[in-house]
Amino acid sequence: MSSESQMIELEKAVRSLGNGGVVVFPTDTLYGLGADVFSLPALQRIFSIKGRPANLALPVLVAGLDQVEAVALPMSSQARRLAQRFWPGPLTLVMRRSPDLPGLVTGGADTVAVRMPDHLVPIALARRLGRPITGTSANLSGQPDLLDLGALETQLGNLVDHIIQSGPIPAGTASTIVDVTGDAPQLLREGAISLQDILEAAG
Repeated sequence: MSSESQMIELEKAVRSLGNGGVVVFPTDTLYGLGADVFSLPALQRIFSIKGRPANLALPVLVAGLDQVEAVALPMSSQARRLAQRFWPGPLTLVMRRSPDLPGLVTGGADTVAVRMPDHLVPIALARRLGRPITGTSANLSGQPDLLDLGALETQLGNLVDHIIQSGPIPAGTASTIVDVTGDAPQLLREGAISLQDILEAAG
C-alpha cells in the first residue's frame, strides 16, 4: 500500500472515530479495537461487539505523554521512569484514573490501564483524533487473539466501521501490565517485557 493510500485510510478511520465509530487497527502487540475514550456510544459499542462484561476495563492507547493527563492523574516518578524507558512499546501502566474519564473505560474502578504503542497506526489515530483511544484486543471476549486480517474480517467485519489494512502487522505477543499505583511496581501480566527489566528500570 502506498503512503498516499495509507494516509487516506488513516484519515477515514480518524473521521469514523470522531463520529463515534469503532475501528480495528494493528499495533505492535496485537490488533486493537478502537474508539474515542470520551464517546459513550462508541464505548458501549465496544462492549457489545466483544460481548465483554461491563465490569472489565478497557485499556487506553495514547500518542504521547501529553495525552496521559487526559485519562489519568499526574504520573508518579516511578511511572514516569518506566514510561520513559519502555514507551513507545509493549508496557501497559495501571494508574489512578482521571475523574473526567468515563467509568465505562475503567469498569467502574479508580484505575486506568494506559500504553503508548510502538506502531505508527495507533499513534497516528490518537494524535489526529486529539484524544486517546481504546486498545482492547480485536476479538470476541474469551476467544483467541486474531492475528490476520482474514480472520478479523470474518469475525468483526460486519460489526465495526473500518478495518485498517495498512501498517506493520502485530508481533503477536501481548504487553506487560504493571500496576504503579503503590510504592513498588506490581506485575499484573508478564508479556513482551520481563519482570526483571521492569524492576531494574523502576529503580
